[in-house]
Amino acid sequence: MTAALPIEDLRVRVFEVPLDEPVPMSFASLRARRTCVVEIRAGGLVGIGESWVNHPSWAWRERVATLREGVAPLLAGQDAADVRAVHGRLVRELLPLGRQWGAPGPIWQAISGVDMALWDLAAKAAGVPLAVLLGAPGPPAPVPVYASGIGPDRVEDLTERALALGARALKVKIGFGRERDEAVLRAARATAGDAAQVFADANQAWTPGEAVEMCALLADHGVAWCEEPVAGNALRDLEEVHRRTGMPLATGENVYTEEAFAGYLASPAVAHIQPDVAKTGGVTTALAVAARTAEHGTAFTPHCYTGAPTVAATAHVAAAAGAAWVEFDVRDNRLRTDLTTVPFQVRDGALAVPDGPGLGIELDEERIAPYALPV
Repeated sequence: MTAALPIEDLRVRVFEVPLDEPVPMSFASLRARRTCVVEIRAGGLVGIGESWVNHPSWAWRERVATLREGVAPLLAGQDAADVRAVHGRLVRELLPLGRQWGAPGPIWQAISGVDMALWDLAAKAAGVPLAVLLGAPGPPAPVPVYASGIGPDRVEDLTERALALGARALKVKIGFGRERDEAVLRAARATAGDAAQVFADANQAWTPGEAVEMCALLADHGVAWCEEPVAGNALRDLEEVHRRTGMPLATGENVYTEEAFAGYLASPAVAHIQPDVAKTGGVTTALAVAARTAEHGTAFTPHCYTGAPTVAATAHVAAAAGAAWVEFDVRDNRLRTDLTTVPFQVRDGALAVPDGPGLGIELDEERIAPYALPV
C-alpha cells in the first residue's frame, strides 16, 4: 500500500542555555536548559517534536545517536498520516533493544519526540490545531495550569510570580531534608495564603518509611498531593505510603508502557496520573492514558518540564482530553520563551492553546541560533 504522506527526512537539533543559577532538585541540580528538537519532513510539511534530555547532562548525545542511527532508518517511507501505526512500529522494533540495553527510558524518550512531530505534521496536513484533530470540540479553550519550579530557593519570589499569572495551585520542590522542606512549605503557604492550593514534588527522594513521616508533615501544611515520594516509584511502595497516611499521590513522568500505566491508574493511591509527551511515549501514549482515567476516577494531570514544543503539545492534549491541570514552570526558561516566534500566554491561571495548524508554533531560527550545539 502506498503511503499517503511518506516520511522523507528526520532532522535532530540540540539547543542549550547554561543557567546562572542552577535549579536544585532532590537528586541533582539542573545547570543548563537543554532540548532535543525533532523535525520530520513529509509532503512539503515539517512536523516539530521534542525529546526530553534534562538529565543527565550528556543525555542529548545519546539521543542524537538513537534518533539518527536507531529511529531514522525505521521511519523512511512510513506514512506520517498514520501516527499510531508508526508509533507501534517504533515500539516493536526498539523497545526490545532498550530492554537489553537496560535503558528503556531513553528509547521511550526518543519515540516521544518523533511521535510529537508526527502529530504536529498530521494536524498541519489537516489544516487544524492538534487539539481539534484529537477531538476537542471547536476552538480549544485555555487549560488550567499549576505553577511549578518553586523551591527550595526563591520560594517567595517564585510564588509571587505564580500568583501574578493567576495560578490557583503551585508545586514546591522538596526532598532536601525535613528542616529545609518545612521552610519551603511555610514560605509557600505564607506567600500564597488561601489564593492557591499547594502541591509537592519529592522527585523520589525518600524510602517508604521516610515518605510516611514526610507526608504527615505535608498534610500539616495543607499539601493537596505529593508527587513521586518514593525512590524507585514502585507501585507497592506508593500504596503503602497512601495506606498509612491517606495522602493523595501523583506519578507518571517516569512510567513507561501503557501496561505499566494501567497498574498505576487502577490504584487508589494514585490520584493524579502524569504522562509526559516528551518522555513517556509522546502524544499517543498520553491520549491512551487519558482515555482510561474516567473508569478509575484518576485525574489526568500531564507532566511538562522542557521546552516550547512540549508546552504546546501538552496544551493541545490537555484541551482534547480534559486535563485537571497542566504543569507550567515559572522559572525563566529561554527554551520556552525564545524557541518560538509567538510567546505562550497564561492569564487567570490558564494557558492559551496555540490556535494555528498543528502545534501552532514556529521556531524562531534567528533567536535560537546562538543556543545550538554542534551535533
